[in-house]
This record gives sequence, C-alpha cells and structure tokens, in this order.
Amino acid sequence: MTWISIFTGKSGFAASSTAEDVTKGIDGTGVTAIVTGATSGIGLETARVLALRGVNVVMPVRNIESGEKVKQSIAEKIPNAKLEVMELDVSSLESVRKFASQYCSKGLPLNILILNAGIMTPPFTLSKDNIELQFATNHVGNFLLTNLLLDTMKKTAKESGKEGRIVILSSEVHRVTYKGGIMFDKLNDEKSYNALYAYGQSKLANALHAYELTRRLQEEGVNITANSLHPGVIKTNLARHGGFFSVFVNAVQSFLKNVPQGAATTCYVALHPQLKGVSGQYFADSNLSKASGYARDPELAKKLWDFSVKLTESK
Repeated sequence: MTWISIFTGKSGFAASSTAEDVTKGIDGTGVTAIVTGATSGIGLETARVLALRGVNVVMPVRNIESGEKVKQSIAEKIPNAKLEVMELDVSSLESVRKFASQYCSKGLPLNILILNAGIMTPPFTLSKDNIELQFATNHVGNFLLTNLLLDTMKKTAKESGKEGRIVILSSEVHRVTYKGGIMFDKLNDEKSYNALYAYGQSKLANALHAYELTRRLQEEGVNITANSLHPGVIKTNLARHGGFFSVFVNAVQSFLKNVPQGAATTCYVALHPQLKGVSGQYFADSNLSKASGYARDPELAKKLWDFSVKLTESK
C-alpha cells in the first residue's frame, strides 16, 4: 500500500485503489480493446482486468511466444476470457504498419486503444527508423498506430453507439524534460542526449498527443475521447536499464504502488462511466490531475503533431 493511499479523490478512488476496484460492477461485454505492452507489469494486469470485465482484449506483443504464455495464464484464471495475441514492435514503423493492416483486415471493431508499451532511460540508441529510441517507442510508434486505427475506431463508435476511448500512458516525469519541452532540432543528437530528459520528453509527447488529438476529434464531432495518465511509480521491469531512477526505485520500493494499483488509473480512464465525454485531460491515482504547462500548450501540441506526421511519412 502506498503512503498516499489515505487520500481519496473526487472519483471516490485513491492511490491504493486497484484495477479491480475501479472497474467493479462494470460490464465490458461487447467491447473490444487493444492493450500494447501486455506481457508484463501493468500492461498485463490491465489486459487481465479488462478480460475479467468481459472485454475482448487484443494483445500486440513483440514476442508471440511470450504473448501466448500470458494469454494462457489469464485464461487459466478467467476461463471465459476473450484474448487474442498479435505481433507488434511499437519501436518499428514497419511493424506498426503491418500490425494495423492485419488488424483492419480482420474486420474487428475497436472501442478502446490503450497505448501502454514503453521503454525507459536506455543508453543512447537509434531505432530501426533512425529515431532516438525512447521517442520512437514511447511516442512516434504510438502516434502512427493511433492514426492507422482511427478510422476503425470511428466506424465502431458510429455503428455501436458507444464512446471510443484512447488511453495514452504518460508519466509525472513529463515535467522533467529539455528546455522548450521537445528538442525538435536535436532529437537524434547523441551529444545532447540525457536519458532521463529524453524519457521526460517522450512522456510529454504522450500528453501532448492526447491534447491535440482531442482537439481534432472534437472539431470533427467524433464520439471518441483521448486522455493521458500517470500510472504511479511502480516496481516493474521498466527501470531495467538502470541509472538514477533504478537506484531510486530500489531504495523506496516499499513505498511504491504494486502492479494492481499501478494498472488502476489505466482501467479507470478506459472503462469508467464517470469519464463519459471527458477528453484531453491528464489523470493520476484514478483522479483528474493537472499536467505541466508544456503539456497544455496548444502551439507546442500542434508543432509536435506536424513533426510526428513528417517523421512517420518519411520512414
């Protein structure tokens, strides 16, 4: 249990609330969700709890064998779980395009898109598309995936009459970034690279993505929301690359959220009826929170969108 667990917010939930707590009594039958990064940590717990509530869960994973093992482990405890494993490496634009094409060709509906997969503070590395790896994985791949699946989500929302929801996992570390927020001109400059700032930059991009996507969806009059969130500081393998954050996590792990608590905000934003019509917001501890000034800057959000379009179109 976390030290902030005694503080219950307006939603009725707190930092100590679990994913099962925030979805109790919610029937997800007939709803289809994609959950990226579902083979471990809060992604796995998110997939499990959504399946528990009757949601059809598609798990895009880098390693199909690992995905099938996760599917089996969930099915053993939830016999009626509806789960499907598909291949996706979100750091590769080619892989993102292949997954989206395969998904759309199946004719499946899509009510909820949860962008959970991510990487944290690795040494400077370029992706297959020659984009700094954290920005490529945490933002660019998710940006392209969203755009490629958006028509399917619009169609599903229109035909089902159910609100579509896009849930983007950001982090409180979005406040710890380079000067100006996003280092557009030196994104791939190894000399300017700071692992923590680069992570914060990618998480700021997540919040800005939800912010600008909301503006565009509302302008179009589409029944789809887009929100970002901070899951909490959780002891998972995300900090496996070491560095200061890994040391910090190990030092204070007794005060951190456990995985069921860490998946709560994701499940709350994805399923709870309290959030009907709520879009472009930032959440933490299953409650509305306030993102940084950079994350709420419409000009920066528009600039990032245009920059991301160029990145994905040129690869």
